[in-house]
Formats: sequence, structure tokens, C-alpha cells
Amino acid sequence: MSGHLAVGLMSGTSLDGVSAALVQLEADPPSARLVAFRQEPYAAAERGQIIDAIARGGAKELALLHVALAERFAGAVLQLLAAAKTSPRDLSFVASHGQTVWHEPGRATLQLGDAAVLAERLGVRVVSDFRSRDVAAGGQGAPLVPLADVMLFGHETHGRLLLNLGGMANVTWVPRRGVTDGALAFDTGPGVGVIDAVTRRVDPDAVFDRDGEHARRGRVSAKALAQLLADSYFTAPPPKSTGRERFGIAFADRLIALVDGSDNDAVATATALTVESVARALEQWTPAGPSDELVISGGGARNPVLVEQLAARVQPRAVLPFDQLFFNGEAKEAVAFAFLGLLTLEGRPGNLPGATGARGPRILGHVTPV
Repeated sequence: MSGHLAVGLMSGTSLDGVSAALVQLEADPPSARLVAFRQEPYAAAERGQIIDAIARGGAKELALLHVALAERFAGAVLQLLAAAKTSPRDLSFVASHGQTVWHEPGRATLQLGDAAVLAERLGVRVVSDFRSRDVAAGGQGAPLVPLADVMLFGHETHGRLLLNLGGMANVTWVPRRGVTDGALAFDTGPGVGVIDAVTRRVDPDAVFDRDGEHARRGRVSAKALAQLLADSYFTAPPPKSTGRERFGIAFADRLIALVDGSDNDAVATATALTVESVARALEQWTPAGPSDELVISGGGARNPVLVEQLAARVQPRAVLPFDQLFFNGEAKEAVAFAFLGLLTLEGRPGNLPGATGARGPRILGHVTPV
């Protein structure tokens, strides 16, 4: 089975919105070509509904959100296909990550966005619920992008670090493209999730720190940063993953309380937290040498202050944008889940046990037929 046209759907922990990628996939050798990409930001009310569900949603609220998100995802797919002058009939499948509303590593993980609704609205089989099988096998259920990193985005002759700065930050060390032996991946901690949450607290009109302007005007509180970096997550060895349950609104409120300064100082300190936690994780837990490049993607890669500070912190290692080497880095995770969906349909494992800590390779996800 090869030559699949598919859509990958991603709605991450940053709660920015829905990312939909139209992808041409090949299984042997593995390849993914981005055909079209669309991002639809969540409205403030939608984001608030998801946050409320995470914080205190009951069974009714979660059930209704499960359907509402699926309708939202289906609409994003149809808009993407219309812009690409493609019909749902041309698709082999849709791979939907869903919206994580709870992720407790090693115990339980829950992503909303009813696959049955997607299949019904689009008339296409849907692969979904990628994380739960890995968790059932004793794994963290995350990160799952690493297998795609290894098979699609590694360097052909030397090592490469691939860092995704989404709501949480995760890094994959790839010895060489296609080589899983020795590959390593884990969540380093906050990506832009805490930065966004702090920004929204201090500037209710803002969704995120656009162009890093708040951080640029602020000063880092060294005392607060040291206290935040004392969190035991940062010194725990891989495999490990995390989410908004640990680095969410409560953590952002604690950061603001610790910073004895301006609102901009709080955002600057949140930005420094991401930079320092990522840099320490690379130094402590990965075998990468200073000549192995760091390739960055995700929403944080669009924050010039975050990128500048990270590049300065990891010198002399080169920091390259994913866009420069492949395609729009905002589409990377959606493309990765499309690739994982193909592996599921072909009966191939989609997890990297060295990254998640699962007892072994597992075929991931559920397939909802047309």
C-alpha cells in the first residue's frame, strides 16, 4: 500500500486552534510531501470552553465538547480541501490527533473530537486515539512524533536534534534518518504554553506574545526563574512527558506571583524558563555534540525573542528553522500524525518505546470505517 493522499489533524496543548495538513504519503521508503496546509485559530469562546472542560468539565460538558470539536475538525478539513481543489473522495484517510483534555503519563490520556462524526461528515475512514495504546502498554503516551522525526526528518549522514516548541516542548535526537536504534525523545517542559498563559493573564486582549514584544520589553527575574526551574520535572530522566496539568494556568499564576516586577517582566521570565529548560535538557539527556544542529518548529519558532535567546544559549550549535529544510514548520505535527495514521492502517507500530517507555512497539489508534 503506497501513494496515499491523506489529511492530518492536530489541535495542540497551546490551544491556538486546528491545524490541517493535506499530505502525499509513501510508506516504502517513508516520505511525506505537504500539498496544502490550513490553520484555523480558536475563537476566545472556544478556547475558554476547552479550558473549562480541562479544569472542571463534567460528563455532559465533555460529551458535548467531544462532538463540537469533531464538527470543528470536519469543517477545517473541508475548507482545506476546497482551497486545494480536492474532494474528500480523493482521500485515503484522515488522521486526527484530537484535542487533549487530560494527560496523566503512564495512567490515562484523553483526546476529544469524535472520530465517528468526522467519518460521517467527510465520508472517509478516520484514524484516531493514537496515545491510549501506548499508555496501556506502560508508556507515557507521548511524545509520539519521534518516529516520524526519525523516518522523515533526520539527517542522512549525521545526528540531528528536532525541537518542537508547541504548548509543551519536545525534542527528538535522531542519530541518522531511518535509524531508530539510539534515537531518544522526551518533553523538555513548557514550550509556549506558559508564555501564552502568562501573556493572557497580564494582557487580556492578547492571545500570545506576538513577536515576543512583551518579553523584549521585560527583564527576567533571576530569583523567580531559579525557583521555577527547581520543579522536579526538569531533573527527572527520560522517558517523560507533560502537559497543561502540570504547566498550565496554575503554574502561570505562580510565576506571576513570584516575579516582583512589571507584567512584561513576567512574560520575559516565562520565556527564559522555556529557553533554559530546553537548553539544560539537551545538555543533560541527549548525546548530541555541539556540531549537531538543532532544528526548531512549532508556534515558538515564530517568536523571535524566544529563538534569539535559545540560539545564544546553545552556542556553538547551529539553530535552523524547520521551514528552511522541509516545509512550513507549523504543519509538522499534523503531517507526523498523518504518517502515524498510515502506519496504523498498514499494521505497523507507531510508537518509539525508547521515547515513551512502553513495553514494546505497538500499533496505535482506532480506525473508524466509512
